[in-house]
Formats: sequence, structure tokens, C-alpha cells
Amino acid sequence: MLITATLAATFAIPPQTKAAPVTDDYAGTKVTDDYRWLEPLEKDSPEVKAWTDAQLAHLRGTLDPLRCREELRAKLTPLMQITSWGVPTIRGPYYFYSMREGKMNQPAVYARNGGANVGAEMVIDPNILDTTGLTSMDWWSPSWQGSKFAYGTSKAGSEMSVLKVMHTDTKEHFKDEISGKVTFGGWNQWGDAFIYSKLTDPKDPYSRVVCFHKLGEPVEKDPVLLKQEKPSEVPFGALTSEDRWVMLGMTRGWTENDLWAVKLEDARNGRDARVAVAVGRGAQFTPVEVVGDTLYMTTTLGAPNTRLVSVDLGNPAEANWKDVIAERKDAVMAQVEFGKDEIVVVWQKDAHDLVSTYKYDGKPAGDVPLPGLGSASVQCDRKHTEMFLSFASYNSPRTVYRCDLFWKPYKPEVWTKPEVPAKLDDIEVTQVRATSKDGTQVPAFVVMKRGTKMDGSNPCVLYGYGGFDVSLKPEFLPTIVPFLERGGIYVVVNLRGGGEYGDAWHKAGMLQNKQNVFDDLYAMAEKLCAEKYTSAAHLAVMGGSNGGLLTAVAVTQRPELWSAAISAVPLCDMLRYQDFLLARYWVPEYGSSEDAAAFKWLSAYSPYHNAKKGTKYPAVLFTAGENDSRVHPLHARKMAAVLQATSASDPSAEPILLWVDREAGHGAGKPLEKRVADAVDQWSFLMWQTGACN
Repeated sequence: MLITATLAATFAIPPQTKAAPVTDDYAGTKVTDDYRWLEPLEKDSPEVKAWTDAQLAHLRGTLDPLRCREELRAKLTPLMQITSWGVPTIRGPYYFYSMREGKMNQPAVYARNGGANVGAEMVIDPNILDTTGLTSMDWWSPSWQGSKFAYGTSKAGSEMSVLKVMHTDTKEHFKDEISGKVTFGGWNQWGDAFIYSKLTDPKDPYSRVVCFHKLGEPVEKDPVLLKQEKPSEVPFGALTSEDRWVMLGMTRGWTENDLWAVKLEDARNGRDARVAVAVGRGAQFTPVEVVGDTLYMTTTLGAPNTRLVSVDLGNPAEANWKDVIAERKDAVMAQVEFGKDEIVVVWQKDAHDLVSTYKYDGKPAGDVPLPGLGSASVQCDRKHTEMFLSFASYNSPRTVYRCDLFWKPYKPEVWTKPEVPAKLDDIEVTQVRATSKDGTQVPAFVVMKRGTKMDGSNPCVLYGYGGFDVSLKPEFLPTIVPFLERGGIYVVVNLRGGGEYGDAWHKAGMLQNKQNVFDDLYAMAEKLCAEKYTSAAHLAVMGGSNGGLLTAVAVTQRPELWSAAISAVPLCDMLRYQDFLLARYWVPEYGSSEDAAAFKWLSAYSPYHNAKKGTKYPAVLFTAGENDSRVHPLHARKMAAVLQATSASDPSAEPILLWVDREAGHGAGKPLEKRVADAVDQWSFLMWQTGACN
């Protein structure tokens, strides 16, 4: 919104987009779509490719001349090159962990023989497999003895993982290779077999099966343990540290699943001898560990904040379940891990983490101290008292700690910590709350330099998500540091639809309740302006995926609140979203326009259908990945086109821009160089529009 006249004069007017109306009938309600022709992928439509070429030229002509751009690149590059470590996993004599340092495009996996943070040996490096940096490791899993290593790779953000297996020491690969967007379900004790799931047809996202595979056997003969029958129901399989039982599940959205157990010997021989643990109960059931014939699982059944229960698999009737760790009313059970003799629980309280330990019978054993208000994850196993813990916050880079659960009180020691080329001591993190439209208190984290003057002129970016039970907890974001150094304020709001306050919080923001999410966002924006953290002239909103939908809705419902918006890999056409890629997975979260009741609430907020001619919209940057296997790039294309056609704002001062990355997907697996380029584009746009670029 803030721009000099000289600079504005150099910007190009957006390319014209033809309208080719197509009208649909939704049970008697006719809806016209002017830009249906933008739905094909570029490989299938030269016309779409030519249109996208013009949009990309317009984007570059707008962003490249920004005066803060090169300074931003110089600051962001070393910040995004800081070393990052994953939490170590102990298997046999090895401590496996991922690490990306310096100019490495992708993290590699290393192993140390012993727990000391010295003497690392490379296990596998995707940067060597593909020097372009476009091949990424989607997951990896060493066998229980550490002698074998399974991993999945995909290219250019496609997430179409191909499973391979290698010897840890010699790096020699087995001939076994499985394709089809593979996920890993766990090794058996001997390291000669595992559980996995895959798509039987890579072109059909609803063809997932769970299988058992023995190394050396033909993949096509692998026994199928569970098969996907409906698009919105997804099967999974898990093999825990004792391989007597395989756990099988069928999810329906992000609020419920069925769960069965089958003896490994039956699974190995393809016998369907499933034992029902929880079927048709309308809640979540997540297997954590099996000890002998006792299953430990977390569940939201009768406990919206989650509890841990034990189940005798010889007599699994619900009446026989035993509470091990009860639900807390003031915190959500976010992670459960079994160490030697103790259970470690990460509790999520007011959107930040606490860590506690318990004996196997559920008796409290102690609390693990954390360095501050942030997010934690833990890794341990039943053979060791050693636990590794990571901690991060907006003013603290991700640090890995080692802690011995045998010694109390617990004293976590730094195992590894990155050096950050920036001063973080003067950045403070606080929590504030806003009152939403229906009276609900909505929290947010505010990140800014100490002593920032509240006069309404501060550049501010408000980030949100609000869906799919996802919790936004404090994390270290190197990309926000230059913005904070220029006096900017970064705010992360914990909207309903997320998982910050358990199952009830999630359900209050899904299906017919989705408008609550948007109202929560507006309440926080209004609070920030009323209390003079910022003003509408300096406030931007930002989000990706479901958060991209959030920001697109925010632009169309309350355009006067924002100076700018970034809508990354968004859903925008909510009447047709379910017809593309794997989007029928999300029908339990959003509903579908094929249902008359859902059509009403979807059409009420669908951003593509609620853009109004003559409205002064803020500047918006839409992003998409041409290889996205989750959210089709048609959403960003069509939304950019409709806003360019309807906005009454000056296109040189409040442009509607589109970036389509032709070598990327939904965002996962992007090489460092591309992530730096994206950050420069997005933050130069935000700093320009909020006034931090002057």
C-alpha cells in the first residue's frame, strides 16, 4: 500500500485474462465460473502456460525493482544457511539424525557410533544423489539393530516417495524398491521385514493399501493387510518395538479413525485375522506402543484433550480398557514416547509445550525443565534411559538436548545448538488474547523487539492456519528476523480449527463452523489495531494451504483490514475443490458442495465466488506449485484472475500477483536456493506493503 510515485510508474499493469463463462447447477442454484479454462496443468494446456508466463513476467516486473530486495537477500541467506539438526534416534550402536548445514540444499542423514556429538558418518545424502537439489528425503527409518536403513525420496516436491533399503555400514542397496507415494509403518525385530503403505495406482490418490514386505521377496506378492475403499477414508499400518502385533487403522478426516490389531504371523501370511480394538466410535485412536499383548494408545474418546489407555489385546473390549494417564483439562496430550521404565509426555498448554514423565502404571515421575515458552519434541525407546529433546521458540533456534531419565531431577544438557548470525536477545515473545465475535477468547503470540513503540505505525504481519487439528506453537523462523530488525511485529494467532486446545477446539472450526476461524482472525486484527500495535495501513495477513484459504477469505470478506496478503498454495474454489488430486480426503473437514447443506456454508465463504467487482482489495501475492500433489495450482490461478478483474485498487500500488513454481509441489522438499528466493520475494512484498521497506 505504501509506495513512491516514481517506483509505481515502473510497474506493469497485470495481463488481461479472458472470461469464458461456464455455469453449474447446484441443486437449483446456478453458479457461473468465468475462469474454468485456467484449471488444466501447463503440460495439458499451452494456453494456460502462456497465461502463466505473462503472470510471472508481471510478478518479476513488480518485485524485482523493490529497493529493499538485495539488502533482504544479503541478510536472509546466512540466516537460512544456519545448521539445523533433527532429534537423534538410537538404533543398535548408532545414533541416527538428520542435518542440513551451510549451502546444502537438502538435509542428509548421519550416524554416530555412540551418543557423543563427535565422529559423525554420512549414511545418505540426497544432495549427492541429485546435484540439482530437487530430490528430497521424505522419511527415513533404521532397523532396530541399526544395520539396515529404509528411506523414501521424491523429486521436485511431488511427494511421490519411492522406498529403498540399504545396509548402514556398506551403503550397499537391496534390490527391493517400492514406488507409489510410499509411507513406512515400521520394521520387525530382526530387520528383515516391514510394514508400509502405498498407492496401487500412482494416478489414483484413493488407491492406498497397507502391505507386509519381506526383504528379497517380490513386491507384487506382498500380502495386503488393509485396502482403501472410500476416498475420504485412509488406511494406515504400524509395527511397534515388539513385533507380536501389527496395528491397522482407517482414518476418516482428522477427528476419528477405526483401529484393529493383527498378529504379525497372520500378517506375514496374508491372513485376515484382525482383532477389533475400536470401530465406529467417532473418536481418534493412535497406537503408541505394544508391550507383550498390551497395547498403549492415545484416544479422544471421552477425552477431548486426549488420554493414554492400555488395552489387553486378548480381551480388547472397551469395558476392559484402563486409563494409564488421564486427560488434563488444562493441557492437550500432544506426544507420548516410551523410554526404559518411563513414559514421556509432551503436554501442550496455551499453545506451548511442557514435558513430564510417568511410570508405566501412570504414576508421575517428574517434569523435564524447558528453557522457556516454546515447542518441544522428544525421542526415546524402551531399551535406553537416554532421551533426546528439541526445543525452539521465535527468539531461540532449534536446540537438541540430551537427558538421562534415570537421574532425577532431570538436567537436560545441550547436545547441539546452531550459531545464528543475528542478535536475538532483544526479541521478546508474549501472548495476547482477543475476543472473537461469539465471545471466545483467541490467543496469539506476538514477536517484536523490546521497547517497540505502540503508535499504530509499526509494520505487522499476522499469520494463521486454523484447521485439520494443526497447532501453531512457537518455532524459530529465520525469515522473520530482518523484518523484526526493521521494527516489524510478527503475530501468530491460534485460531479455532487447530489443535491447540484439543478436539473441541478443532471441531469448533470445521464444517459448518468454519466461519468461526475467520471471525477469530478478524478479532485479532482488530485488537492489534485498537491497541496500536499497528494499523490497517501497515497490517498484512499471511498463510499457506488451509491457511492460504484463510487469507483469501480474509481478503474477500474484510478487505479494509489489510494492507496486503500472502495466500500460499491455497484452496480458493471451495465448490469444486473436491474434484482435484487427493482433495476428497478433506471432505470430512470442509464438507462438499455435492451436499446441499454443505453447499450453503461453502458458497458463503468460498473466496473465488465472493470477489465483488469494484471493491478496493489489498495487494495480494498468490503462490502455487505446478507439481503440487495436494492442492491443485488452479486455485491460485483462478483466484489471481478474478481479483485482478474485480479489484478497484491501483494495480501499481496494490497489485494482485501470482507466482507458480514449476519445479515445486506443496512446499516440502524445496532446495535451499529456492527457499531463499521464495523468502526474498514474499518478505520484500510484505515489507513494501506494510511500510518496512522504506
